[in-house]
Amino acid sequence: MKGILLAGGTGSRLYPLTQVASKQLQPVYDKPMVYYPLTVLIASGIREFCLISTPHDLPRFRQLLGDGSHWGISIVYREQARPDGIAQALIIAADFIGQDPVALMLGDNLFFGGDAFPRAIADFRSGATVFAYHVNDPERYGVVEFDAEGNAVSLEEKPADPRSNYAVPGVYLYDNDVIEIARSLKPSARGELEITDVNKEYLRRGTLRVQRLSRGTAWLDAGTSTSLHEASAYVQTIEKRQGMKLGCPEEAALYRGFLTIDQFETLASSLPPCEYRDYLTELAVEVRRVGLKSA
Repeated sequence: MKGILLAGGTGSRLYPLTQVASKQLQPVYDKPMVYYPLTVLIASGIREFCLISTPHDLPRFRQLLGDGSHWGISIVYREQARPDGIAQALIIAADFIGQDPVALMLGDNLFFGGDAFPRAIADFRSGATVFAYHVNDPERYGVVEFDAEGNAVSLEEKPADPRSNYAVPGVYLYDNDVIEIARSLKPSARGELEITDVNKEYLRRGTLRVQRLSRGTAWLDAGTSTSLHEASAYVQTIEKRQGMKLGCPEEAALYRGFLTIDQFETLASSLPPCEYRDYLTELAVEVRRVGLKSA
């Protein structure tokens, strides 16, 4: 399975921060926001990535992430000239997807805890898999309605009168039919190609799986100044208490076997003196001492 990170948009809700840098380049505590979704997908076993952003911001993402080879992965880049909807990413990246299934993840969605995504990606065979997360404000999101047996029966984008409290967060797994489905979409009343319409088509075909995320999974949407601050506070609290970093692609690549311990140590030693380098160095010492099994 290949991975798409959508890191476009205007970031208007984070003004004036986004006058300086893209929303997905803003710091969430001690790391750029984009590190967190990238780490989730690396930890899920994905090695080939396409990052989509604006023409203005792509050079900064290239400077930050490079071609991914230092993490044992590959990253290519595509432009989204205008924010015409999440589903547009699937058309932009069609040549990258090729004949493979794909995981699409939004660059401002942060997930912590649980193993839902690695298991879902490992188990994926066909159709589409999306996720459902219980929220207090479902009108802000795409909403999924379930019947008495727990089967998804409807999907609606930002409904005024939500039929459930289950929102669909920004990570989606699709088979290769998604390219044809995305290309057949008509713009919504908002003038966008809606990802909810993609999911509705899979629901119509009877090939949509909706997996509810457990209470052990935290989902943070860092798209506003308040939620960005809350996400930073959350990461700081967890890291301070556990002594382990969240959103660390180097660590995820090591656990997945994308990097050997020798490569990991070389990478750590190449970083400038900082707390991040100290963490990686200490992790390497621990791995040398007790060993580490690939995920």
